[in-house]
Amino acid sequence: MSIAVKGPIVLVGAGNMGGAMLAGWLKSGIAGGDLLVIDPGPPPSMAKLLADNGVRHSTSAPAGIKARVVFLAVKPQVMESALPPVKGLVGSETVIVSVAAGKTLGFIERHLGEAATVRAMPNTPAMIGRGVTGAFANARVREAQRALVHDLLKVSGPVEWVRTEADIDAVTAVSGSGPAYVFYLVECMAEAGRKAGLEADLAMRLARETVAGAGELLHQSPDDAARLRQNVTSPGGTTAAALDVLMGEGGMQPLFDKAIATARKRAEELAGSR
Repeated sequence: MSIAVKGPIVLVGAGNMGGAMLAGWLKSGIAGGDLLVIDPGPPPSMAKLLADNGVRHSTSAPAGIKARVVFLAVKPQVMESALPPVKGLVGSETVIVSVAAGKTLGFIERHLGEAATVRAMPNTPAMIGRGVTGAFANARVREAQRALVHDLLKVSGPVEWVRTEADIDAVTAVSGSGPAYVFYLVECMAEAGRKAGLEADLAMRLARETVAGAGELLHQSPDDAARLRQNVTSPGGTTAAALDVLMGEGGMQPLFDKAIATARKRAEELAGSR
């Protein structure tokens, strides 16, 4: 995939998420000269990536530049101080993309003015190109800008556009926080295996590889999750016995309903407090 850009792409913040996207952009064929990274102290591995690919780096927002895209990848707790210096980079043709959790379009607008802005929520597998991102664009984002942002986000995995900004809170609860749920599933499976008599290290290896393999099968298969579950479940067998517990009253679905609702409520609270 080759991404055509007309003007500099400015990445504010070169941490894990920003660095993953930058690496994806370079791999997609974007020239280092079309990229500008603003970060007061990128980690050594990122500094090497910048130098090796001719990516411009600045410790603060330079004057005299209007960006094609300003990509905000700083931590939410430092956005308040990071945004004002960036305002000078925003011109009439600029689209702003924020991946900071809990930072609303209104918050960004208060600091950077009325501009074409996209609020996006990737998740941590984006760091290996296997993430998924939910995104919402305000009314000022033109179709060409949306297409460009889609391509820039897609280097980290699929992009799903939602209908309202409020939907980003649900995206945060499901996929943004979701990797932690899967990791905890591995912990629970391993602990149950230990209690069933396996050595702890063996139980963890079995659980880890089972979840990783099942995820890859789900990724590659044309079948949906329900069909894949049914394929591995023999009537009256061991899997069916376990699923009777997991799918029974008080099982996984009501627990996930409660967990997702609680996470969404917290996302709404964080957005409302900023």
